[in-house]
Amino acid sequence: MKKLALLIFIFSITSTGFCQLKSRTFEEIDSLQQIQKRKIIVFIHTDWCQFCQRMKATTFKNHEIVEKLNSDFYFIDFNAEEKRDITFANHTFKYQPSGNNVGVHELALELGKINNQIAYPILCVLNDKNEIIFQYNNYMALKDFKALLENLEK
Repeated sequence: MKKLALLIFIFSITSTGFCQLKSRTFEEIDSLQQIQKRKIIVFIHTDWCQFCQRMKATTFKNHEIVEKLNSDFYFIDFNAEEKRDITFANHTFKYQPSGNNVGVHELALELGKINNQIAYPILCVLNDKNEIIFQYNNYMALKDFKALLENLEK
């Protein structure tokens, strides 16, 4: 009986502890969409943003959220200060320096500007044609993110 309980305990730890969010790249999206059409959720963040880091540590570690994102969406974890060129939707986007070791990526601006301003964290949802269908630039609590995912499936 002890062995069975130990086996169940180990299985429960591994099944919940190792559920990882699959983050895709912009370059992968076109070929993935040819295999299966899905909406794309882009999480645009920076390393210095406290609310971004909080969402990474809570919302994107939640087992239910991770399963839903992995099975029904393409998820892209995108640092707005990424310095490499990114080709997406037949366009090459570049890092735009704005000072000494400071700047923002053109793609972050393209997907994240709301009312001509950018504030982090940003959630941007694209349809299967890479068109923006939803933008939100603020911390989103777990229950609100779950509701967003449910609405996006409709």
